[in-house]
Amino acid sequence: MEGGRQSPAGRRDRRAAAPPHGGGPPGDVTIRPMQMPYELLLGWRYTRAGRATRRNGFISFISGVSMLGIALGVAALIVVLSVMNGFQKEVRDRMLGVLSHIEVFDDGGQALQDLSGTIATIERHPEVLGAAPFVAAQGLLARGEDMKGVMLRGIDPAQEPKVTDLARDLADTTLPRLVPGEFGILLGLDLARGLGVGVGDSVTLMAPSGQVTPAGVVPRVRQMTVVGTFSSGHYEYDSALAMLHMDDAARIFRLEGPSGVRVKIRDQQDARAVALELAGQLPPGMYVTDWTRQNRNWFAAVQLEKRMMFIILTLIVAVAAFNLVSTLVMTVTDKRADIAILRTLGASPRSIMGIFMVQGATVGVVGTGLGLLLGLAIAFNIDTIVPALESLVGAKFLPQDIYLINRMPSDPQRGDILPIAVISLILAFVATLYPSWRASRVNPAEALRYE
Repeated sequence: MEGGRQSPAGRRDRRAAAPPHGGGPPGDVTIRPMQMPYELLLGWRYTRAGRATRRNGFISFISGVSMLGIALGVAALIVVLSVMNGFQKEVRDRMLGVLSHIEVFDDGGQALQDLSGTIATIERHPEVLGAAPFVAAQGLLARGEDMKGVMLRGIDPAQEPKVTDLARDLADTTLPRLVPGEFGILLGLDLARGLGVGVGDSVTLMAPSGQVTPAGVVPRVRQMTVVGTFSSGHYEYDSALAMLHMDDAARIFRLEGPSGVRVKIRDQQDARAVALELAGQLPPGMYVTDWTRQNRNWFAAVQLEKRMMFIILTLIVAVAAFNLVSTLVMTVTDKRADIAILRTLGASPRSIMGIFMVQGATVGVVGTGLGLLLGLAIAFNIDTIVPALESLVGAKFLPQDIYLINRMPSDPQRGDILPIAVISLILAFVATLYPSWRASRVNPAEALRYE
């Protein structure tokens, strides 16, 4: 060192000995925190800020209304579809309390030739819980001047409880009254009321296939004794179904044995697949059907209603989502100077577009999330909410003397909720595209001319 000045070599040595990254012992490495892209930061800031001026406050209000509209639309979709699922499940369960999951017939409509072998083949299937023979026919029941068309079902009281919930409930009460040779009959509660009969009364059963006489074809007529009534909770069956012993039915309809076998399986949703497997295992000439085919029109109508409700309520979400267009257009107009400054600092049009897409997407995500929480909260607690509303307004929404079901059922399903959330997010994202593209096209010179 000469005259207090350091040589270049000395300065180089000191720089070499200096600790890296501004301090600390040699060898230390300072880890800098990751920074979020500025597009995300500005988009989030534009979403939550804006109370300083009246114009910004109005834009924030419109943004909040859009968010609330999306939330209410999503919640309405979830609640309505959950209630429709609940009604469908309730009616289906009551229907399957009377019907069996699968039925096996002779393809020619005759009595089954090898009943024991058919039942043994069916019961070997791992999904089958039980099988029971039956006779199915149609006829007329008459009492005085009253006459009703009925579905007649000849059953074996000992085996029928294995295949239907209704028979299981009646196994210890009325089913034992069906004794072969005594021609007793069980009537649905509404059918008995329509004919004006009760236990111990006689009704006339007329079979459609009659006897040929010199005077023509005369229907076979048999006096039956009402030994009991039943209520399945399903009006269609309570008003048109009558049960008698299988042997009596075979004698009335001149059959050599049961006309089919009713089958119950572990999971009713697998009925179609199990029916197809049984059809391949049974000998040729057997017809196998399941409950989804027997009630195809009803389930098709329910699915159509559900699909239409989904479309209609999705339009509500779409209207709320496209309110984002006006919100973002006003935001772009208000932030033209900010956009111009960002462009002069080197921001690309793509980055400008990303800022406003983040703003719109944030509104969509928050609105969808709130809607999911609100909708699921209502759907899972509707059995508590509806009675509270009924007591509040003093009215019964589902009177028991009018409707089949006197409570509001709900069955939220993942297959409905996930599409609702995805569609809501897609609509919100699509609504941000045009305003964001307009923001990216702002000319900095034009925007700053009067600033």
